[in-house]
Amino acid sequence: MTSIRTRLFIILVTATGIVWLCAAAWVYAHTQRQLQTVLDNRLMEAARMVSSLVEGDAIALAARGEVPVSVPETVPLSYERQLSCQIWSFDGRLIGRSSGAPEAELSNEASGFSEREVGGEPWRVYAVADRDKGIRVLVGDRIGLRDRLVTELVGGLLLPAALIVPLLAFLIWASVGRGLGPLRRLTHGLEARGAEDLCPISIGNPPAEIRPVVEALNGLFGKVAAAREHERSFTAFAAHELRTPLAGLRTQVQVALAAKDAETREGALRQTLVAVDRTTRLVRQLLEMSALDVATDDGEGQDIRVGRAIEEITAGLGTGKGGVAVEIDPALYRVTCCMNRELFHLVVRNLHENAVQHSPAGGRVRWFLDDAVHPPVVAVEDDGPGIPEDEISRVTDRFFRGRHRSAVGSGLGLAIVEAALKRAKATFVLRNRWDGSGLRAGLGLPMVSIERADESARRHPAATAP
Repeated sequence: MTSIRTRLFIILVTATGIVWLCAAAWVYAHTQRQLQTVLDNRLMEAARMVSSLVEGDAIALAARGEVPVSVPETVPLSYERQLSCQIWSFDGRLIGRSSGAPEAELSNEASGFSEREVGGEPWRVYAVADRDKGIRVLVGDRIGLRDRLVTELVGGLLLPAALIVPLLAFLIWASVGRGLGPLRRLTHGLEARGAEDLCPISIGNPPAEIRPVVEALNGLFGKVAAAREHERSFTAFAAHELRTPLAGLRTQVQVALAAKDAETREGALRQTLVAVDRTTRLVRQLLEMSALDVATDDGEGQDIRVGRAIEEITAGLGTGKGGVAVEIDPALYRVTCCMNRELFHLVVRNLHENAVQHSPAGGRVRWFLDDAVHPPVVAVEDDGPGIPEDEISRVTDRFFRGRHRSAVGSGLGLAIVEAALKRAKATFVLRNRWDGSGLRAGLGLPMVSIERADESARRHPAATAP
């Protein structure tokens, strides 16, 4: 069953039917109990009234067989003439009965209520004994009559219900359909949309149950629109950034082919190599950024010895044209963090390349543990020009290259670092050094432990690259 309307209709009609049946059962039981009480009281009243109205002389004559005792006509002896009355003497003779009453004795009890089968039918009888007059008055009615009265009464109550149920079912069906109207409008609105239409859905004032769905869909449309815009921007920037080194590469190759002397040809080839390196780095960063964008999880975290890992990564990256010195604080060899190794590699490589490119010839790039803050952070500093204060909040934007841009940069390095750290649930803080002689990047990595200095110093000496 896939229709919400049909499901709700069946549930509501079934629940309504159960309520009606329970109500009918309660009405039947309650009515039967009340009717039994009322009819029993009528039997008592009738028996006592007959006993009080019968004259003693009439009983004496009836006892000698001269005049039969008649039941007084003023006594309400019938429910449509179904109530029967007998008058018996104490010696067991029937001395009077109402019309229609059986001749067989209705009850053997001297007084009170009793039930007895007479003529194949069950009877409910009330007996009252008058010892002064020497008689017993028996008034009874058929139990089948009582049951029929209850059945007819309950039937009279249920008959309107049986007529109302179809009308009620129709009203339930129509009400459920009307209540699901906003959902139908939502469905029709979505069906009528084109693939490019990511505008928010508007169906008036939706009910509280549908409003979260509408809000979730509008939020999803907003995310898809943002992702598509981001993709378009990324593609446009990537195409623009690739166009420049490829054009330069083509130009240098043309120069090399047209050169008449070896020096000109060698210079053009060196520039070609620079353009190839720049293009290679740009393509690598584009692939890294794309991989971060499409990743659905953070990867499995591993314990990483931070100092040793930084040493291995930076060893293969070079020190730039001016022979930038790379220093690794021995304290980092005491640090172990828990992070996906590929994300850690992305962060260190891009930060290190960025620091080396912006450092002057003979400058220094220093990796160290800043334990003056809590919790401690891994930091890297360079001797470059730093970042103007008005650009610090924008340098992690993709393809943003500030006033102090490098010749081979593409504006993706810091954006990759921030995306990787965000995926690893780590923090990233950029600020200029206090003496204005470079940039400092702080990494709040998920650290596992920091060993004591005396234990680590013996195993991991400071690493310095000339």
